Amino acid sequence: MTEGAIQIREILIAVIADMLDGCGHVAVGASSPVPGAAALLAQARSGGAMRVSVLGSTRHNFFTDGGRELFDCAAQGRIDAFFLSGGQIDGAGNINLVGIGDPDRPKVRFPGSFGSAYLAFMVPKVILFREEHTPRTLVEKVDFVSAPGTSDPGIYRPGGPRALVTGRAVFAFSPDEARFTLRSVHPGETPETVAAQTGFAYNTPDTVPQTPLPDNDTLALMRGPVARAVAETYPGFAAQLWGIAA
Repeated sequence: MTEGAIQIREILIAVIADMLDGCGHVAVGASSPVPGAAALLAQARSGGAMRVSVLGSTRHNFFTDGGRELFDCAAQGRIDAFFLSGGQIDGAGNINLVGIGDPDRPKVRFPGSFGSAYLAFMVPKVILFREEHTPRTLVEKVDFVSAPGTSDPGIYRPGGPRALVTGRAVFAFSPDEARFTLRSVHPGETPETVAAQTGFAYNTPDTVPQTPLPDNDTLALMRGPVARAVAETYPGFAAQLWGIAA
């Protein structure tokens, strides 16, 4: 990439890392390079005080038995933040990891729910992430609920979605309202362009700022030690974004 030019993925990494400040342990699921890079950036800024577990990594993973230990830690309250995505995400914070159409005869099949519902219930700060921001992915109502955004009163639920980060914007999520609020739009976007590409209704403040760009210190950290750490688990991603080889 051109020296000094900031790419949209670097903005996403930086804004997610800001959401992780103060977390003691952040876990990242498989095939999640942007959230993984954000967690490693937040860890680097913490001076190593933050624990990061990236499934699929050999250097940045404390678990030896995959998802089983991740679930145990979540149940014990030992994971502060996790990331979930979906083929569909709706305005109530529900995600769909099963497929499009009738679940018995779907038009499109997704990878499956795995432990998404469990982690959405147990992890205090769940950040929803989907780089593609179109009416196809951000829908009024998901075709299948893999993990609900909210639960009925009286249901024990210490966790749930707190934000949604996409390739166009950042949203905050209110469990009490079961509704998103637009918090910022990325460079090149406006509240109007974001609305045109979003299939669900949400709150829009009178003034919506632009998502802040990472400062020079953050970029240096991201493009240096963080990029090298990311390359161990996601070599293709690191090579494409930063030209870093594993």
